[in-house]
Formats: sequence, structure tokens, C-alpha cells
Amino acid sequence: METYLRMVDLPYQNYFDGKLSPQGKMPWIEYNQEQVSGTEFIIDFLEEKLGVSLNKNLSPPEKAVSQAVTKMVEEHFYWTIAYCQWVDNLEETQKMLAVSGPLSDLLKWILSRLTGSIVKREMYGHGIGRFTKEEVYSLMEKDMRTLATLLGDKKYLMGPKLSMVDATVFSHLAPAMWTLPGTRPEQLIKGELINLAIYCERIRRRFWPEWFVDLEDFCYDDTTEDDDSPSKLQDLGLYSRTDTFQDETSPPHTHTHTISPDSDLTGHSLYDSDMDTEGSEMEQLKC
Repeated sequence: METYLRMVDLPYQNYFDGKLSPQGKMPWIEYNQEQVSGTEFIIDFLEEKLGVSLNKNLSPPEKAVSQAVTKMVEEHFYWTIAYCQWVDNLEETQKMLAVSGPLSDLLKWILSRLTGSIVKREMYGHGIGRFTKEEVYSLMEKDMRTLATLLGDKKYLMGPKLSMVDATVFSHLAPAMWTLPGTRPEQLIKGELINLAIYCERIRRRFWPEWFVDLEDFCYDDTTEDDDSPSKLQDLGLYSRTDTFQDETSPPHTHTHTISPDSDLTGHSLYDSDMDTEGSEMEQLKC
């Protein structure tokens, strides 16, 4: 939801009090004292009220594909990543929780176990939780390969321009990129399916430049740049805790080609040379 709001250049304010919508859902928004819950309904609401749209350049068949991919990601791929994060790699996830204070370790342990049990229960109700670990990962890999094939060498899922499906796909691939070190999804996205990693980093650099930067009052500022101008965003790194794309099973001292965060297999820049100019249609979003 936040990525979508940044893509359409709408200012917003977060509240982290844990309050749910009247339907018991998150995310939900309040606009002029009117509450709307559920990502799809929120987007429809904002499009109607404010006239914003990321899909205005899509043809009807493209919109249909976009909707199908969105539902595959939200209703299927989401659960496989949730399983990886909150069931199979619970100990690593626990370490990443943002909890401070004298009882932080205990609170992290309680929160992670509570969330893990909820995820397992909901996965079982969904149906995907009734499969074995190997079967869940097989489903996850099929979805990731589908996304990689659909993306190909394009900048975005539906072509050279952003569309709504990019907000969804980026947000669901982000855990594989940055919060699941050493897992099968991270190995895939930073190895065989490297086009997905480049895609995620391209979107992160444009809409989430503050990630990995410890600065006070860092402003979100989607600056407009010309095609020929270098990116003004800092190189904040492609990898989370994986240094290279070298297969862990490779024997010692075997030469493997590793990819720099700033270049592809040909040595060309992955990001700065193809920063978008769609932002020229948007005003800057100021803090």
C-alpha cells in the first residue's frame, strides 16, 4: 500500500498503533474521515476520489493479465513467503524484529512464536499449509519463475511504464531480497532469477531511497531526472546479507562469475542508465 502511494505521489502518514479496520483488516486508510480497508478497495477508492491511476496506459488485455498476476501473488505466493519467514526461518525472523528495551529478547521470542502460530493456522485454513515443506517451496519456486519469465528483460512487469501490479509484486518479492538471508527464495532471486533482483532494486532506489540509510528525518523525494543524467540516489547496495551469487555448493577456489551491485553480466550499470522519467508527470512529494 505504501509503495502504491509513493508510485502515484500521494502524501500519507503512518500510524503504528495496531488498530484494525471495522472489518478487522489491515491495511486501512482514513481520508476526510472516511475509512476504507483492503488494498484493492483502497486503490479503487483513491482512483475514484483523486483521479490517480497507474493502469491508464494499459490495454484491456494487459489489465486482465495484471489482475491475474496480482491475485497469484496475493493469494498464493504470499503464503509461501510467509511460510518461509514465519515457520521455516522463525529464528532468523525473530532477530530482525524491531523491539527494544530491557525485555526485548523475551518480547521478540513471544511475538515471533505468536505470529508463527497465527500464520500456520491461517495457512492450514487456506489449504497451502496442508502440504509438506518441500511442496510449499516447490509452489513458491513456480511462482517466482513465472514472475521472472513474465518480466523478462523489461523494466516493469507490463513494459517500460509502471503499473499497479508492480507495487504488488515488488512488495511481495522484497522479503526474498532483504529479509530471508540464505533461504531458497533469496538464492533464487539473487542467482538464477537475477532479473527479479534488478527489478526490485530499481523500484527500491526510486521509491524507497531511505532504505539502508541511517539518517534522521530522511525525506521521500521522487526527483525527476533526464534520461542522460546520472542517478542522484546513493548506491545503497543490492545485497542483504549475501555477498555474491556464488552457489554455496561450489567447491573452494572454483572460479565463478560474481555480479557487482552496480553492473550486469555485460558490465553495464543496472540502475543509473535506465532510471525512469515517468516522474516528470509527478510533483515532488515533500515531507
